[in-house]
Amino acid sequence: MGCMMRAALARGATGLLALTAAFVAPWTVVPSSGAADHAPSDDLYLVALRAPGTSGYDGGLGVRDYRGAVLAQQDFLLQRVDAPDPVYRWTTALNGFAVRLTGAQVDQLRAAPQVRMVERDTVRRVTGTSTPAPPGAVGDGSGRGGRGVVIGLVDTGVHPGSPVFAYSPELGSRPSGYRGTCEATGRWRRTDCNDKIVGARYFVEGFGADRLRAGADTSPYDDDGHGTQLASLAAGNADVPALDGDQDHGVFSGAAPLARIAAYKACWSAPDPADDGCSSADVVSAIDAAVADGVDVLNLAVAGSPGLDAVDLALLGAAERDVVVAAAAGNDGSEVGHAQPWVTTVGGTTGPRRLGALVLGDGTRLAGAYTATRGVRPTPLVDAATIPAPGSDERDARLCVPGSLDASRAAGRIVVCERGRVGRVDKSAAVRLADGVGMVLVNASGEGLPADFHAVPTLHLGAADGRALRQRLDRGRVVGRLVRTTAPAGKPQVLAVTPSGRTGTGVVKPDLVAPGAQLLAATSPSGSGPRWTLTAGTSAATARVSGWAARVRAAHPDWSAARVRSALLTSATSTAGEPVSLRQGAGLPRPATALDPGLVYDVPATAWRGALDRDTAGRLNLPSVLAAGGTRVVTRRVTNVSGRASYFSSRAWGFTRHRVTVTPAALRMPPGATRTVRIRITPTGAPGAGPGRVDSGWVAWTRSDGTRARIPVVLP
Repeated sequence: MGCMMRAALARGATGLLALTAAFVAPWTVVPSSGAADHAPSDDLYLVALRAPGTSGYDGGLGVRDYRGAVLAQQDFLLQRVDAPDPVYRWTTALNGFAVRLTGAQVDQLRAAPQVRMVERDTVRRVTGTSTPAPPGAVGDGSGRGGRGVVIGLVDTGVHPGSPVFAYSPELGSRPSGYRGTCEATGRWRRTDCNDKIVGARYFVEGFGADRLRAGADTSPYDDDGHGTQLASLAAGNADVPALDGDQDHGVFSGAAPLARIAAYKACWSAPDPADDGCSSADVVSAIDAAVADGVDVLNLAVAGSPGLDAVDLALLGAAERDVVVAAAAGNDGSEVGHAQPWVTTVGGTTGPRRLGALVLGDGTRLAGAYTATRGVRPTPLVDAATIPAPGSDERDARLCVPGSLDASRAAGRIVVCERGRVGRVDKSAAVRLADGVGMVLVNASGEGLPADFHAVPTLHLGAADGRALRQRLDRGRVVGRLVRTTAPAGKPQVLAVTPSGRTGTGVVKPDLVAPGAQLLAATSPSGSGPRWTLTAGTSAATARVSGWAARVRAAHPDWSAARVRSALLTSATSTAGEPVSLRQGAGLPRPATALDPGLVYDVPATAWRGALDRDTAGRLNLPSVLAAGGTRVVTRRVTNVSGRASYFSSRAWGFTRHRVTVTPAALRMPPGATRTVRIRITPTGAPGAGPGRVDSGWVAWTRSDGTRARIPVVLP
């Protein structure tokens, strides 16, 4: 905070006066030139100040006094530029405010020495995807972990009526450290907070209530579904039957079934879905509130920018309050968002596929994506194009447009429909309306095979198999049955939508990957709509990581957030076909193994702020290494958290153009001890170097019983 600031951090009234004086140090206000700069503006700006919020303050004043000084500094800046009353003020995770400014006022605030950044408010997308990724598996949600931990989710709210959020005596007593409230308004009742959902708030001033679609609820209630999906994946109750009418999707469990949920609704639906999203001012306000309320884990599934922004600064404040921060890497496959060292940034992977087959009378099997838990007995098939309803044409019928099928010819049959024009699930609804008992959905070209929940059992086939099936139907009567099949899970692969990290960040990103394809999740029903869905994207992966972090935090309540993060990273396993760690980070977490990682890489909460300098970020005691430029020695400190004296041996492997050695090569450590280790990196001159090429591998410490703590090392 600078010499002047530090000198002011004395206790008592004198210290408060000195600190306030430092906060309001004058600066020369120079009006901007040009009439356009002085024109009135309705634009909302986020102003982040250099001094931290209360969560990052480590001086001698009490929280109340320091907050008073923060507010005085904000008042001083607002008055100096003659700004209107701010839309939001932030004093906990961030010291700043959101306010409507003219161009001249923006220039003046950017020139103020107390201001770190001024940025225009933007609307960001949630990082789920409505176009499902390649078929994947329901992740491992078994277990009873998470008791006593509160997961805060900044998203579209939560639907309290789902059985995954019902109160259970197994939850135990309410965490005393959480101070959040339930905002009873709109469709949200105070009784919707039930000790499973312990907090529910909403933030809409940045997005604007006047921009909401008709029927959108200005309350914590989730009228979109995304927030409910993530809350269920992170902390949904265990062993809940996933039933939708006559559809049985099996049994569901969240990653940390005994964790509590606090919903902070900051993402909204507009009349045009293309305008849906989350105002960055609302997101910062939600983060600030969650940190003030006392959440233990914070889940953010909102797109980030490649560089540092106000949202990332608010997440810094959360990390300084010792909150485990998990954020989605993004879904556009380009640059990783939230690439800051204090954030656990999460990418997505595939998993075991949901498969089925159409078995014809002669034994021919046509395989594809299939989610139904029941099959369809041997039944005649019919090409939808041959049974248009009166008033419908062949093209509409071929695509199974709702209302286009003749029920007298579809009843009791498996209907073969083609993908296109209307939603995939709308086609199965049309088949059901026409009394069909099943559907085969055929790709028109080379699209993927998403697995959706359908109104009737549905097999999704590729274009080639679809053409072969239609040729059979052209030749005469075809009878077949729909069956569910299984296949070896194989090793998960990183989803194409997961962006790759960059060497220029100074840290390995993403930190982790987790299942992010076709995960079963509870959702917020629209009327009589489905209560369960398959969700995909790095947001789904992030929710699982948040739940796993809650399990580790519950098992080790004395561990810092950095230790929890280290345990997840060092116990992870690699994905398939990803030798370069900038795609997978440490890999796939193994939550059960993370409970006993052997060694951890701890980072004091007070150290994160120093990482605002990129050169400093690489020197943090992170459970990963990104080192560039010739021979280097990287220092790390490891702590024995096994609870007993242990022997650890080191190993480095996987590198093709560097020799990597660890000193000392072995450690004998008493419980709780910390030792400094050095990783020496020497180029070997081996071929393969070039622009954009990186070398990567692993450094691991293995305990005498085989427990391994492994970190990724990336060498541009």
